[in-house]
Amino acid sequence: MFTLISQDGSARRGRLRLTHGEVETPCFMPVGTAASVKGLAPYELREAQTQIVLANTYHLWLRPGRDAIVAAGGLHRFMAWDGPILTDSGGFQVFSLEGRRKLDDDGVTFRSHLDGSEHRFTPENVVEFQEAIGSDVAMVLDVCVKLPAPRERLEESVRLTSAWAQRSAATQNRSATAVFGIVQGGLDPVLRARSAAAIVALDFPGYAIGGLSVGETRDEMYAVARACAALLPRERPRYLMGVGTVADLVEAIDCGIDLFDCVYPTRCGRNGRAMTSEGELNILNAAFAADFSPIDPNCDCYACTGFTRAYLSHLFRAKEMLGPRLLSYHNLYLVNVLMREARAAIEAGSWTAFRQRRRGSPAS
Repeated sequence: MFTLISQDGSARRGRLRLTHGEVETPCFMPVGTAASVKGLAPYELREAQTQIVLANTYHLWLRPGRDAIVAAGGLHRFMAWDGPILTDSGGFQVFSLEGRRKLDDDGVTFRSHLDGSEHRFTPENVVEFQEAIGSDVAMVLDVCVKLPAPRERLEESVRLTSAWAQRSAATQNRSATAVFGIVQGGLDPVLRARSAAAIVALDFPGYAIGGLSVGETRDEMYAVARACAALLPRERPRYLMGVGTVADLVEAIDCGIDLFDCVYPTRCGRNGRAMTSEGELNILNAAFAADFSPIDPNCDCYACTGFTRAYLSHLFRAKEMLGPRLLSYHNLYLVNVLMREARAAIEAGSWTAFRQRRRGSPAS
C-alpha cells in the first residue's frame, strides 16, 4: 500500500497505492467537506495537480445522507471525482459542538447544526458509513480536545481514542477502504507516546496525528509532530491533520510527515488572499487595481497565465464569483507545486537547501 521511495534527513518521499489511484507523497489534500472543494470543479482540481481530496463524514452524514450517496453509486460517482478520497471521521466537528453533544464510553450523541436533529456516532457506524460510501481512506472516530486543556481531559481523550480505535479495527470489512488510526495526547509527550503505542499495536495501514492546529503555537505543533512521527512505523504513511500554509507544510515535511489537509488555500482564495512564491497578498488592496502583472510571475497556472492582478481585484470588488474561483485555483495549484518540488528535492538529496529556501519565504 505504501512504498517509501527515498528519505533525506527526516523528510520522506513515498507512494501510496489506493483503490482509486496512486498518491505521490508528500501530498496536500484539499478539503471538500460536503463532497465539493468550494468553487472548483473536478477537472479544475486535476488541472491544479490535485491527487486526492478530503471529505467529511459529519457533514455527509447529515446532508445528503448515506442512502443518497449509496444510491448514486458511491461518493466518487456522486461528486464526479475518479481519484482517491479520504474521509475524516467527523470527530473534530462533533467535539467542537460543545453544548450540542454528549460523550460516553460507547460513542457520542449530538445535535445537528443544521436542524437540531439528534444523531449518534459510534466507532462502528462511522467506519461502516465511510465504507458504504466507498472512501479510499477512512479515519477512525477519535476524541479531539481543544488546547490548552487539563491533563485529565487529555488522558480521557487518549483512553477513548485508543478504545474506539480497537473497535474500529474490528469493524472494518471492506478491503477497498483503508482505515487509518489517529494519535491524540495534546502537547504531553507521555500521553502522545501512550496513544501512539496503543494505536500502532492495532497495525493500521496508516496513521494520523490529530489534536493539533487547535490552539497551540506553531513551535509546539512542530515539536509534537516530529515526536509523534518518530513513534510511528517507518513503512506506513503519516498524516498531519489541519495544516496548509507554506511554512507549516515545509516544516511538517521536515518532521517526517507524508499527508496534509487544510481549508487554508481555498478559504484564502475565496477571501481575496493570494498565496505567491514571494509572500501572500490581499488582492483587494488599492495598489492592485491598476497592477497588470500576473498574480504570481513565477506561476504557470491558468489564473496566472490568463489574468492580471487588476482583473482579479476588479472581480472581487464587483463581487463576481469568478474571482474567488480563480484565486482558489491558483492557491491550490501553488501548494501542489510546492509538494511536487518537495518530492523532487527529497529524491535529489537536496531537501535541506530546499527547506531553508522555502522557510525564508514570507509565503506563510
